[in-house]
Amino acid sequence: MVGGRVQGVFFRDSLRRLAQSRGVAGWATNRADGTVETVLEGEPRAVAELVDFCRRGPARAAVERVEVTDEDPEGIEGFRVA
Repeated sequence: MVGGRVQGVFFRDSLRRLAQSRGVAGWATNRADGTVETVLEGEPRAVAELVDFCRRGPARAAVERVEVTDEDPEGIEGFRVA
């Protein structure tokens, strides 16, 4: 979960493009509480790069907090924005 000013600043699309370029699968969605929820699956180094991006966000974002939870992979293919 990523909180702060993260909706309406191309956060999800920026994350999608970065994920696709790094071969990371998953999804990202806006939540009603103003946060962005994302699931990332891939090589640990590539996932770590995306988590680092989530801590910064794109230029117009103002990330205030990031909550990371490790879970077992689900075998997701591709990356979608909902």
